[in-house]
Amino acid sequence: MSSAERRLGTAPAQRDQRLDMFRGLALLMIFIDHAPGTLYENFTSRNYGFSDAAEAFVLMSGIAAGIAYSPQLRGDGPLWPGIARVWARARTLYLVHVTTTALALAVFAAAALWFGITAPLGTNNIPPLFERPLAAMIGLPLLTHQLGYFNILPLYLVLLLAAPALLIVGRRHPWPVIVGSILLWAAAGQWHLNLPNYPNPGGWFFNPLSWQLIFVVGLFSGVAMRERRALVPYDSTLFIAAAVLVVVVGFWMKLDWLGTFGRDQVLAPLSHLGFPDYFVWFDKSLLALPRLLHALALAYVLSSMPVVRSIAESPAAAPLTLLGRHGLPVFATGSVLDMVLQAIKAAIGQDPFNDGVLFLAGILIMLALADVLDRLKPGKRPAARLRLSAAGDLAVSRLP
Repeated sequence: MSSAERRLGTAPAQRDQRLDMFRGLALLMIFIDHAPGTLYENFTSRNYGFSDAAEAFVLMSGIAAGIAYSPQLRGDGPLWPGIARVWARARTLYLVHVTTTALALAVFAAAALWFGITAPLGTNNIPPLFERPLAAMIGLPLLTHQLGYFNILPLYLVLLLAAPALLIVGRRHPWPVIVGSILLWAAAGQWHLNLPNYPNPGGWFFNPLSWQLIFVVGLFSGVAMRERRALVPYDSTLFIAAAVLVVVVGFWMKLDWLGTFGRDQVLAPLSHLGFPDYFVWFDKSLLALPRLLHALALAYVLSSMPVVRSIAESPAAAPLTLLGRHGLPVFATGSVLDMVLQAIKAAIGQDPFNDGVLFLAGILIMLALADVLDRLKPGKRPAARLRLSAAGDLAVSRLP
């Protein structure tokens, strides 16, 4: 396989292991970040760049949607079966979100009722359930009231509902749709357009009108991958520029003096010149430009390096690719486990050893779940599964 084929992702027709590996990695980082206040959150991607695992998750969700759903929405046959398939997935996301929200509330209620751990009831946007219970109970199923750390599935659900129209309109000519997506992103940032909250004021934490841009880029990247081409072909100048951006931002995040210089001498003057905040700051809800550019640059660099494919296809990456193949159940399980960890940590406090044990237990549970789902998947023999060796160590073995 040539290096050009590797860069473009055009050679193999089988599942791209890179997508599974990075999705698995993003799931682990989300799991760690959603039980905050530990030593281990200092090592997740948000400490090394403007963007974090959320941008990676939405981008890869768009890629996966483009790969999975574009063939049935080509426009050369009946469209309804393809639309129904996408919307069925959105329905699944809704049910998973409502279920995990209910389980999270049950975890915190049990912690308070049976163990006297009441602190979590004052966090994660739970207080409105006590202050305005009837209104909050309306808001929960309408997705206008979302618990803290349970915001990303509603975003993904809304974006999937729009995906069929995006694919039908932009299937053969994606760039006009992408330009329209950029204009919508700018309008949302400029005029703070958002979907409404209820009963709380304001809008969604992950503003769908802003975050649709990175999903759309991923969606048409997935379409291109399905057709064995690249939405943005490899270009050495573009690769160097993206790599420089990723490296500079990494130093910006780790060197206090450089971060201060960047904020005071680069971003602040731009703000004084009239550039809006979503161009020069780091607002997550609006997917501010620095976050967006960093996420896209990082994705371009990683997708352009042949060694990344080799790593993703190696046995060492098997645990991550296993998690990535079963992203939704792993994400849902990790979200509920995070609430369990938050309740436990509220009782025992912060301790690196205890936190490490809790995280390890949670990761092993998610791996075991993914392994079971891999074995039960009909009509497909998984490439590898996890097992425990006689010594109790996690190992990778091929299925017979």
